[in-house]
This record gives sequence, structure tokens and C-alpha cells, in this order.
Amino acid sequence: QVQLVESGGGLVQPGGSLRLSCVASGIIFRTAAMNWYRQAPGKQRESVADITSGGSANYADSVKGRFTISRDNAKNTVYLQMDSLKPEDTAVYYCSVRVGTMRWGQGTQVTVSS
Repeated sequence: QVQLVESGGGLVQPGGSLRLSCVASGIIFRTAAMNWYRQAPGKQRESVADITSGGSANYADSVKGRFTISRDNAKNTVYLQMDSLKPEDTAVYYCSVRVGTMRWGQGTQVTVSS
């Protein structure tokens, strides 16, 4: 079955950086478009970034210029490099892929605070 396992979250000061990883299994990773979403307390889940099988990326306006999505097909892994982090980036970050329906990882907490 499809499994997505995120890692790399944590507590970071404003202006700092984190790199999230998501290892996928149960899919033909090289053909899959991959997504990162986030959900802050009391808010709806929102798209952060996505990357096509060919490597084309799209970003939410709120993270453009600060976040970079990338993929390593040899490792079945998608990354989210997050720089210049702000307190408003605090959320649980989820990796997802659409296989019929959208499939989700368990999420990883990112907290940006001094």
C-alpha cells in the first residue's frame, strides 16, 4: 500500500532553516507528482508546494523565494527546504500524493519561535 513518511521537523528560531524529507513507498515514485501541505492550529490545510514528475515546481505565494521543493527519484524521496522561516510558518507539514484519492503521511511538526 501507499506509505509516506515525513521527517525533519522541529523547533527553529525565526530566520532559521529546516529541511523536511518524505520517503514514499507503494507507488512508482518517478512518475508521481508530489505535494507538501501544512495545517496550522485552527486553520484549514493548505498547499505549500508541489513538484511534477519532470521536476517542475509550484509554490504558495506565502513561501515563494523562501522554500524549495525537490525530489530524488533514486531514493523515492521528496524534500522541502525551508529558509528564512517565520512564526507564521508554524504548522504540521504533510507530504501527499494522489493515487486515485489523495494519500497523506502522518505529518511532521514545524515550530518557528524565539
